[in-house]
Amino acid sequence: MRILVMAAAVLALAAGSAEAQMGAGSRRHANDAKPDNKPKVDEKAYKAALERIPDPKEKYDPWSGARPSEPAKKSK
Repeated sequence: MRILVMAAAVLALAAGSAEAQMGAGSRRHANDAKPDNKPKVDEKAYKAALERIPDPKEKYDPWSGARPSEPAKKSK
């Protein structure tokens, strides 16, 4: 009988700590009902902003720091 009571106490403590980590299910889903307050995207303003970005003068090389910019020339 003593072992049964100890096992029940251990299970109760384990369940309590798991609930503390995960949170109560009813409270967690209460935040999902919020209305969307996202700003509307203005397509004209977006395209105008893209057109204001200047074109690059050179092609960007992300590996320029990892290798020499020009291959080594062989001397004869």
